[in-house]
Amino acid sequence: MPGSRPRWVLHLQAQVWRVLMEIGMMLHRLARPLPPKPSFHEDAEATISPLKGKYRLQFYVPKDYHRRKQLKGKRYPCVINFHGGGFTLGKAHDDARWAAIVVEQVGAVVVSVDYRRAPEHPFPTAVEDGADAILHLSKHADRLFLDPERFAISGFSSGGNMSFTVPLCLQGELLDRTPSGQKIENSHAGHTPANLAPPPPPPPPASTQNNSRISLGRQKSRLGIDRIAMLRQTGVSSLSLVSSYKEPADGAVSVTTQGGTVAKIRGIVSFYPSTDYTQTRAQRRQTCSRADQELPAVFTELFDDSYLQPPHLDLAHPWLSPGVAPEDMLKALPDDIVLFCCEWDMLLAEGERLRDRLTNDLGKRVAYHKVLGVPHGWDKAPNPLRETPGAREQYMVACKELRRMFGVEDSEGENDLERGITEEDVQ
Repeated sequence: MPGSRPRWVLHLQAQVWRVLMEIGMMLHRLARPLPPKPSFHEDAEATISPLKGKYRLQFYVPKDYHRRKQLKGKRYPCVINFHGGGFTLGKAHDDARWAAIVVEQVGAVVVSVDYRRAPEHPFPTAVEDGADAILHLSKHADRLFLDPERFAISGFSSGGNMSFTVPLCLQGELLDRTPSGQKIENSHAGHTPANLAPPPPPPPPASTQNNSRISLGRQKSRLGIDRIAMLRQTGVSSLSLVSSYKEPADGAVSVTTQGGTVAKIRGIVSFYPSTDYTQTRAQRRQTCSRADQELPAVFTELFDDSYLQPPHLDLAHPWLSPGVAPEDMLKALPDDIVLFCCEWDMLLAEGERLRDRLTNDLGKRVAYHKVLGVPHGWDKAPNPLRETPGAREQYMVACKELRRMFGVEDSEGENDLERGITEEDVQ
């Protein structure tokens, strides 16, 4: 185990690596064809997290979006995207190439979410911001000309984790149960039953008081329930008004508030996600077929030290480890799931375990693709001379699935440069 690192060191390291990653992504974006810049953005107030603040939404829209908007025309399907970076690095525009291809091939609006990052905002702020973004987009669907009946979620790496954990958060499941798992009546009433709040977790041993790494064992704390209890006690979270349910007719998930259905999530597109934090990094590395292609420990230790706080965090929490989430929660995910894993990735094994649970145990329609001969995050190579080989082809595979989810005919999406963002829009 690495030695202890004070919080100020984590903050400093995160800032340094953010600058370096931004340089790498700048080189990535220089390759032809150039990816688009966001068409516009807007900032939204956090309403779910008890840590108040703002997060930014970056919009990539089809070429006819503003003209049709002025004419009060059609509504667009929407793909809500979450970027990677271990919940610590990265920005929403990192996935601009993915957004451009979705806009071009699907005719959808892509909204990439700049959720708040660790170590400034550790677990589960990113997940809460992601859920918040879906509620915000559904609330303002009329103004933004989005079709709330046709939402989908995508994400890369830690954002791939969020593509599963954000819908789990929107289920409101943890709002409905006591720490012992007993159902709470009137759980959305905005108060905490006297028997709900668990005793405070014990302090970490003296020898690990300042060591965020060593104390991150697989302890079964009630962090999630603690936080939900706090949300209900304070009455400041919109999550207490939210729940979701599976539509038996089409396998989509309807997100509801007290005012009724606000959005329908048709499916999930997840690229090389982290899905099981109950596995240590050492255990994950043992499953990787190419040790020379693994994520360097300097990154994984920074990610874990920054996001997996406080030290008594339950690493099996559904908002963190969807791969080991309860079956009834996974069952309530959308039936259409597209999953991409990388052959030389320490996250491959856990991704395939989740695939097996979703397909064999729950009967979901999982379109699984193992990208051969590539490491984690292969599609974000910092090469300014050319696009990452194979990335566009894999994105096109995902877009075909999105067209099916949204009911878009192939002829409407494929090579439709009249509606898609082209290189001219970047100039």
